Amino acid sequence: MSVSSRSSQPDSGGSTKEPTGLKKIVAASMVGTVVEWYEFFLYATAATLIFGEFFFPDSNTALDNIINAFLTYAVGFIARPLGGIFFGQIGDKLGRKHTLQVTIILVGVATFLMGCLPGYDLIGYWAPALLVLLRFIQGFALGGEWGGAVLLVAEHSPNSSRGFWSSWPQAAVPIGNLLATAVLLTMSTILSAADFQSWGWRVAFWLSAVVVIIGYYIRTHVTEAPIFVEAREQVEREKAVSYGVFEVVKRYPRGILGAMGLRFAENIIYYIIVSFTIVYLVQVHQYDTSQLLLALLIAHVVHFFVIPQVGRLSDRFGRKPVYLAGAVLCASWAFFAFPMFDTLNPVVIILAVTIGLCFHALMYAGQPAIMAEMFPTRMRYSGVSLGYQVTSIFAGSLAPIIAVAILQATGSWFGVALYVLGACVVTAIAVVTLRETRGVSLRDIDAADAERHGIPAGTGR
Repeated sequence: MSVSSRSSQPDSGGSTKEPTGLKKIVAASMVGTVVEWYEFFLYATAATLIFGEFFFPDSNTALDNIINAFLTYAVGFIARPLGGIFFGQIGDKLGRKHTLQVTIILVGVATFLMGCLPGYDLIGYWAPALLVLLRFIQGFALGGEWGGAVLLVAEHSPNSSRGFWSSWPQAAVPIGNLLATAVLLTMSTILSAADFQSWGWRVAFWLSAVVVIIGYYIRTHVTEAPIFVEAREQVEREKAVSYGVFEVVKRYPRGILGAMGLRFAENIIYYIIVSFTIVYLVQVHQYDTSQLLLALLIAHVVHFFVIPQVGRLSDRFGRKPVYLAGAVLCASWAFFAFPMFDTLNPVVIILAVTIGLCFHALMYAGQPAIMAEMFPTRMRYSGVSLGYQVTSIFAGSLAPIIAVAILQATGSWFGVALYVLGACVVTAIAVVTLRETRGVSLRDIDAADAERHGIPAGTGR
């Protein structure tokens, strides 16, 4: 049986009308995602501005310290696929809602404790060791967060507007980054440089406790999508029906590889924009930190508004053309953005960062819909989590490290631009090889999966 690309069958809440409570589901997913990414990106900014000197012994150059800080940053990315495997299995069996409640608590506790850690001057190598441990826990929890958050929305969404609705959790990411940047900007502005380096940065980590409580409360008031409930009941009823990580690796390896290809350039370009940009301007040009944080603040606001509109475009014109446009435009970004940075004009710098995030949105907005449409419900959480999180190990986690190493070795941004270009070529190839899934019914995907693998009819028929 083939899967229709423009099915008229009703999905979880109906194919043409907005399901009851969808906006509440979107809000719950977004708030939790804001919390998770506030804390995750807070570390990214602090790693650039604070952690290199605070948690590590003196090194030969400032860039060496920053590389050390980014190596601990990479630990979180290494932990993410492990979390994706662990929570993906749980999420496919027990549900998206309860899994998301656990992940938000884990990330919150780890982040709060980071703000309590003493530095290298007080406890020596225990300081970076404890930082690495907490960073691992943070990344492990986040590995299960993304898949659950986007699927909670995607599985409730109508077929015809899944791209739009499921892009809203993606829009929550710049909000989280926006809050982290805003708090650090405020603290760096009202405090002296010495006080900010000494204790001011800790406040941003401690504030995570407040947003965690809010996010956890909201997530207790959501329900599972009907299509997931049906799939879970079938797995319980038909013991021969498998689910989760091992099943998706066995049955849908092409889907996992396709998701990884989609993720590759998107993940790299994002961290070049929000992390390496800081290093480049501060270390090469001694650019004012507050001015740079303000530029990122403005860019994140624009990013937030652009993402849902791009999700709407993916519903209208298709997943592939919009994604491919993002890959092509991102390939060009570094070649004109770094000369813009070199002007040291605040307006030009803001424009360069904002353009980069708008290009990035063309890939990022459609990810939840296109990845959800690659896998059947019984293994969807595991499939999207693996494809999304495993890629982070060799994409986003290494991107700032590779970029800093290129800058250190060559003294130029040009090698970084070539690195971004190469990543975008990989993703463009992945997009071209995928089939178009705009408007597909998730129930049709489940029915095709059941027919292909001899599963008794239940869900999706």
